[in-house]
Amino acid sequence: MENFVKSFYDYNLNSPQERQERNRLYPELAKFHIALREEMSEEEYQEFYKSEKEALRPRMMNTTTTRQWIHI
Repeated sequence: MENFVKSFYDYNLNSPQERQERNRLYPELAKFHIALREEMSEEEYQEFYKSEKEALRPRMMNTTTTRQWIHI
């Protein structure tokens, strides 16, 4: 089994236990997000949260390209 560490954005926000664990593991980031929610509209915050979560998602490498040697 792989050793997987959840990022701040991988926790289920609908679960109080997961929210509590996330805030315990990432206290500074949790405080930052609380401050953001106070400063932004709910729509702005949700867009920010969504874009941050997307930015941390691992990207699949395009494996369909053919490897070629460069000839000089």
